[in-house]
Amino acid sequence: MTIFHAMLVVTEFLLLLSKLSYGADDIITQSDSLSDGSTLISKDETFELGFFNPGSSPNRYVGIWYKNVPVQTVVWVANRDNPIRDNSSTLIINKQGNLVLLNRNQSLLWSTNTTKKSSTPIVQLLNNGNLVIRDEKDSSADEDSFLWQSFDYPTDTLLPEMKNGWDKKTGILRIFTAWKNWDDPSSGDFTASMRLTNNPETAIWKGSTEFYRSGPLTGGTSSGAYEMKVNPLTNLELVNNEEQVYYMYTLKNKSVFSILVLNQTLLLLQRLIWIPDSRVWSNYLKLPHDACDAYNVCGPYGKCVIDASPICQCLDGFKPKSAQQWSTMNWADGCVRTGNWSCGIKSRDGFLKVTGVKLPDTANTWVDVNMTLDDCKLKCLQNCSCTAYSSFDPNKDSGGCSLWFNDLKDLRVIESSRNLYVRMDASNIGDKHEHTKTAILLVSIIVSAVIVMLLTLYISRKKRKNRENNNEDEHYDLDLPYFDLATIVKATNNFSEDNKLGEGGFGPVYKGKLQDGQEIAVKRLSWSSGQGSKEFRNEVILCSKLQHRNLVKILGYCVESGEKMLVYEYMSNKSLDSFIFDQIQSKLLDWPMRFNILYGIARGLLYLHQDSRLRIIHRDLKASNILLDRDMNPKISDFGLAKMCVGDQIEATTNQIVGTYGYMAPEYAIDGLFSVKSDVFSFGVLLLELISGKKNRTLTYYQDDHNLIGHAWKLWKEDNIQSLIDDNLKDTCILYEASRCIQIGLLCLQHHPDNRPNMTSVVVMLNSNNNTLPLPHEPGYLYTEIRSIGEASSKRQISSSINNVTMSQLDAR
Repeated sequence: MTIFHAMLVVTEFLLLLSKLSYGADDIITQSDSLSDGSTLISKDETFELGFFNPGSSPNRYVGIWYKNVPVQTVVWVANRDNPIRDNSSTLIINKQGNLVLLNRNQSLLWSTNTTKKSSTPIVQLLNNGNLVIRDEKDSSADEDSFLWQSFDYPTDTLLPEMKNGWDKKTGILRIFTAWKNWDDPSSGDFTASMRLTNNPETAIWKGSTEFYRSGPLTGGTSSGAYEMKVNPLTNLELVNNEEQVYYMYTLKNKSVFSILVLNQTLLLLQRLIWIPDSRVWSNYLKLPHDACDAYNVCGPYGKCVIDASPICQCLDGFKPKSAQQWSTMNWADGCVRTGNWSCGIKSRDGFLKVTGVKLPDTANTWVDVNMTLDDCKLKCLQNCSCTAYSSFDPNKDSGGCSLWFNDLKDLRVIESSRNLYVRMDASNIGDKHEHTKTAILLVSIIVSAVIVMLLTLYISRKKRKNRENNNEDEHYDLDLPYFDLATIVKATNNFSEDNKLGEGGFGPVYKGKLQDGQEIAVKRLSWSSGQGSKEFRNEVILCSKLQHRNLVKILGYCVESGEKMLVYEYMSNKSLDSFIFDQIQSKLLDWPMRFNILYGIARGLLYLHQDSRLRIIHRDLKASNILLDRDMNPKISDFGLAKMCVGDQIEATTNQIVGTYGYMAPEYAIDGLFSVKSDVFSFGVLLLELISGKKNRTLTYYQDDHNLIGHAWKLWKEDNIQSLIDDNLKDTCILYEASRCIQIGLLCLQHHPDNRPNMTSVVVMLNSNNNTLPLPHEPGYLYTEIRSIGEASSKRQISSSINNVTMSQLDAR
């Protein structure tokens, strides 16, 4: 019996040791410890707690991450500001019932701070990622029974079922703080939390400066946050009562992983979704969403309208405080009343109704949740400091009342049910109505006259329609400077050959200098060019609406005496192809510079596909259309063939294929089907060219009868992808990084568009050297496909080129 008992004790000990070593449990008791190398795993195996190194950092931290996501995604860090220097630390529950982290000398590195007592405390990792301390005898999931929970002390990530807000009973304000950088989880200065005002709202700060504000969280929604809108991904809950005020979300589909992450590197709050097929986190939403989300961008009494140009406007009855500053697009001073207004004269007090807005900053507000909107108006009239009022909750019959005092800040027009009533002189409101009536009458008269004129001029307009490309001066209705022909002739020295920078399928490009000394580049449409009025107008309109550091900036245009010209900022280093395909110039491009160019192009494409006001497919991305400024920063240019998608449209078809062979995706070149994934394919080609220093010509120049794409794929299969790297990079190249980039390029070049990552995923993959990349499938557009294009597209018009010159109206053979 003694031997039997001894064996039983040994067996139980081994089972306990195995449980701790391999993380087979989700609980730590007071008799247990968790050492480096061991983990806790939630019962449903969604989350795991253990010790980890962030990125390339040698420091060790205790954290929680998704167990089954191959890209390590840490959602909570215990000792973020006190890293571990070795692998000898342990987690235990001390006599006071707190979870503590001790180093090899038993010195305290981190501890929970609960004062609640229990005779049998345990630590448990729940299925929602919440690490809790609770009484072993109390197995309820009620958070009130928890002695401590990690959800009350977040780091940078808001998980489903996690509250962002204030617990009024305990006084806990949950503040989210971004990591300092990818490799350092210590507290940065980019934070987010609930603002504790009479009218609660969430806000983001950069240091002590307010960066973004959601708008009041009432009525089951927010007046200004896109995250709070109804969407197919999340269910949203907003609670504001005597005990707590918070915002929380749950996922409609439990099999989907989605998180909100505060990113200090990008200065964004991102809604990320895990895409299993691509094995990347995809950006579903970001805050700030656009330029109008920047805090108080238009100043007091200014409203931001993202589709307007300029985006800042004064409220009706107000004017810019500084017209000079306003004209330079510096709107910080905001607006002031156009006339004198004196408080206390009720007959002169009125309210201007401003519809569909994010309500102003609630720092100086007063709230009554039971008051009617009419009583709210009277309450405002009784106080000379009251500047505006609104309903507190538009979904309730009584509505409630919110009053604003002092200046109205951070207003923007947004799809919203909220109305704001701004206090002003009633006579100004009346005058506005009279002006409106007069304007309607004048418009009616003018419209009638125009109809008669149109009927008269119809025949003559029809006759002139076919001459629009020859002798017509077109001044497009754009917020873009117009250059007269004389100015451009003088700037380019009458289009001197000495000023000529190069020539494409559209025509020549000239360097010029304006009278004020500014250097410009003039793109002159050739008479023989296939790019006609439609393409020219398309480029003017698109370029005038796009603004990004990685897109070329258009300064103006000219349409006069049959000439069509675009005026751009001058790029002193010309185009990318002049560097990477030149034996001498290519030596100037070291690896950090090439990667910076590659990443800049990716960011520019991401802006076109997702972040701009318009969804743009470029359709002609190639090395000669990437310009380089004086600091070698890349700028995507030439939008003559670009296509603007409507609404949520992500793909389209065409019977006229335009672009450059060697860069065109197979589904586009053969079937006329184009989408954002067509640009992704072109980016993949450009990536291989940039790293290899070779062109992806349709002519074969490899012994295996492949173009560059086929050659890269062959080397990949042979596990010899490093042979593709340009010899000029041997001294500066980090082989792992370059090989990883080539793998990203092959992912972009996969034959089927659905297999290719979007540009969000590409930017994420380029940003991190630690995430595991998926293996690419065979690329599209190999040499055999190129040779058969004529057969597959015999019914389509092809506008293309082999030698990097974009042409149009070339019949397929």
